[in-house]
Amino acid sequence: MIKRGKPNGDGQVKITFTLTEPEPLGPVSLVGSFNDWDPYTHPFKPRSNGRRSVVVNAPANSTLHFRYLGEEGLWFDDTDADELHEDGGRLHV
Repeated sequence: MIKRGKPNGDGQVKITFTLTEPEPLGPVSLVGSFNDWDPYTHPFKPRSNGRRSVVVNAPANSTLHFRYLGEEGLWFDDTDADELHEDGGRLHV
């Protein structure tokens, strides 16, 4: 699940990425064009409701390219992305 906020005074949009399923087990990271595909920058964190989420800020009117990376190199995509391609999802902010 992906939730976009409204642009703030600095022209940034808060985007919350949430894993609604308990799978995959183990750590998962959000990687993409906004963090140089670095799996250590945006790890998902457990929430009190049992879900895991991570928040990023991005410039309004930009396009993010992203994927999720789980343990042992498991790449997967979010079906809530605006577009899905063989190289991951795209989100228009």
